[in-house]
Amino acid sequence: MTDAAPGPEYRLDPLTREWVLVVGNRQGRPNLPTSDCPFCPGGLEAPVAYDAFAFPNRWPALAPGDPVDLDGLAAAGTTHAPGVGAAEVVLYSPEHDGSLATIGPAGVRRVVDLWAERTATLLARPEVRTVLVFENRGAEVGATIPHPHGQIYGLGLVTPVQRREAEVAATHGCAICTGLPSEVADGSRVVHDGGEWVAGVPYAAAYPYALLLAPRMHVGSLSDLDDRARDGLAAALIDVVGRYDRLFDAPFPYMMWIHQETDPAGPAPGNHLHLHFAPPLRAAGVARYVAAAEVGTGTLQNPVTPETAAAHLRGA
Repeated sequence: MTDAAPGPEYRLDPLTREWVLVVGNRQGRPNLPTSDCPFCPGGLEAPVAYDAFAFPNRWPALAPGDPVDLDGLAAAGTTHAPGVGAAEVVLYSPEHDGSLATIGPAGVRRVVDLWAERTATLLARPEVRTVLVFENRGAEVGATIPHPHGQIYGLGLVTPVQRREAEVAATHGCAICTGLPSEVADGSRVVHDGGEWVAGVPYAAAYPYALLLAPRMHVGSLSDLDDRARDGLAAALIDVVGRYDRLFDAPFPYMMWIHQETDPAGPAPGNHLHLHFAPPLRAAGVARYVAAAEVGTGTLQNPVTPETAAAHLRGA
């Protein structure tokens, strides 16, 4: 007997009234390749030469389909809906061994341009309300193939975290615009200041060695960045990921995601583009586990003070 592997599906959690993606179709995806890398040129997913390349995920967490009004369905008492949207893989470089720290300014700029192009293209699709660019780097966070790559989701809803950020901005003003000047002036948590882009350990960082990277100028989307801003983002990514790798003298695992403006039909458009980095380590070779008291309350506990983490990263 084999378990059925239905396509992705949204299910409504009755306790929180938030939608959860159930992706049984991804259970059978491969782990580490046992032979040739499918992401190297000539491989299964990249049959031709490329510099940076995006393609549909073979095991998608979201699938094409007609737009779904999840808010309306929830209000009507419906508790499930197709998991419509898009799921793509983004290959950063044809080189199998590398990262955003090592593929050079031109290489990272090509990745930034591809992120921007895919953001605009996916957000133009009627079933997509949010585009999330992200990377899981390292086996510690579940990356199944070491070739430098990330992913892009086009989701059929404004995610709870982004909705909350938008609501806070609408009520209290943009926290990045108001907070960045004082963070730079204080300096104790700043790790990178490239002029247009600043990276620092957040004041209330939930993860050890977490970073938030944002432009000084209020820009909503990757696709809104001009050439200079894209070059600045590329330089910042090279610096930040390089510091991570030097911190413990080893390739540093992390989760990275980019929050940008959602569908204008969302609750409060006008978000300030920014990148989050959340590493799973609290010391060299020591995992930072998220425990029951954190998951059960939604209140994370960080064992490394943000100021200490920033000092370590500045020294790397």
